[in-house]
Amino acid sequence: MVRVLLSIFGPVKLKECKLDLAKFIVITICLFSVIASARRKRYPVSSSGGWGRGHNNSSQRPRPKSPMMSISLTSNGCTLHTLNGHRSRSTLFRGQIQVNPFSHSLPFSFSLLKSSKRCKKKIYPVHALSNSAVETPKKQAFRSKTPSDINVLVAGSTGYIGKFVVKELVKRGFNVIAVARERSGIRGRYGKEETVARLNGAKVCFSDVTNLDVLEESLKNLGFPIDVVVSCLASRNGGIKDSWLIDYEATKNSLVAGRKLGAVHFVLLSAICVQKPLLEFQRAKLKFEGELMEEAEKDDGFTYSIVRPTAFFKSLGGQVELVRDGKPYVMFGDGKLCACKPISESDLASFIVDSVLDEDKINQVLPIGGPGKALTPLEQGEMLFKLLGKEPKFIKVPIEIMDFAIGVLDFLAKIFPSLEDAAEFGKIGRYYAAESMLVFDPDTGEYNADKTPSYGTDTLEDFFQKVIREGMEGQELGEQMIF
Repeated sequence: MVRVLLSIFGPVKLKECKLDLAKFIVITICLFSVIASARRKRYPVSSSGGWGRGHNNSSQRPRPKSPMMSISLTSNGCTLHTLNGHRSRSTLFRGQIQVNPFSHSLPFSFSLLKSSKRCKKKIYPVHALSNSAVETPKKQAFRSKTPSDINVLVAGSTGYIGKFVVKELVKRGFNVIAVARERSGIRGRYGKEETVARLNGAKVCFSDVTNLDVLEESLKNLGFPIDVVVSCLASRNGGIKDSWLIDYEATKNSLVAGRKLGAVHFVLLSAICVQKPLLEFQRAKLKFEGELMEEAEKDDGFTYSIVRPTAFFKSLGGQVELVRDGKPYVMFGDGKLCACKPISESDLASFIVDSVLDEDKINQVLPIGGPGKALTPLEQGEMLFKLLGKEPKFIKVPIEIMDFAIGVLDFLAKIFPSLEDAAEFGKIGRYYAAESMLVFDPDTGEYNADKTPSYGTDTLEDFFQKVIREGMEGQELGEQMIF
């Protein structure tokens, strides 16, 4: 077993990997879950739900459904209440769908969809995508100006997508104000001078987006108004506190501060996965989306564009160098559990900048993917082996391993609250292993590749070829990497 794991992850060097407690626990739980999986095959689960020898699972009595918005490994799945797509401040239930059924039981139950205290009081609606005509807002003065006369504030300017958005805005001639931390980049690797150089062509405003007073004062000191705000802010790791701090509070601060300086249009970089909100960062993003829509409803002189991209190239490139070095390609289940239409950072940046002036993107939720067909992990692996000229070699990991690990981490988090983020990381991994990054059709309860718009020219195959030649430099996952 250890040999298999080493073949996947390579030798573990603690000084190089700098594994923190959460990562160590996730890896440890995966080890124990492999053992538990093997033990289940030898000692099946008894009809009473306990561990026993020689009991036949087919004799199990029907298991009750789990409570709403929770998952128990002693049940047949979880019940997710989807919400009405009407733009209303009231939340109406549309129906129920069954997701993530489990074929094994554990001697305890847990809630996979645990919410923070902040979001237990209210469930925020997932607004349906509509092709109906949008009410025409008041004429916005900035839309008649040339780009050189339009001031665009970019929050999250040093992030993975943000820096490409700044570059594209500068290229098109806009006056760009890039908000940045004094130490930016992964783990604060860049100082002020390096940040200014990396955001060449923009006016860099060093501030703190998590502190509204500080942000307002910093922008006020610039001495000129803001026409448009573009937010590329996103939680660094998807942890519970960080999600609410960045995906909701900091993003809202950028809206409030921008509005005080005259901003009348807001372009939000969100995520397509908020359609099916099972994770904390998704709930945080959805809450802000709802408040942004309410702002436009209250003021017909204010507009928004919500951009929901599919998977990024870098999130699919983590195994390229391993496979190039002879390791197998690892996937969950049969490799067909999910699919996506990945988009490059430069193509996404171009679409976001289009949303600054394009009137057909006003007051719209805009799902967007890259060019070509939707690809499953199996197809991505086959593509990679073909590019390398190697015989395909896959390791198929049962998705139940993650379910077991999440159950243990959730159980431990109730005893040790410091582990709640580790449990959330497990849920994030499980979500991306099983859920497609495509438009979700609430009528069919399925993801639809045909309804997921395509944009740009960069393909995943081109990206794989580049990583094979040059490595993942500039595409590091940073704190988003679990292992």
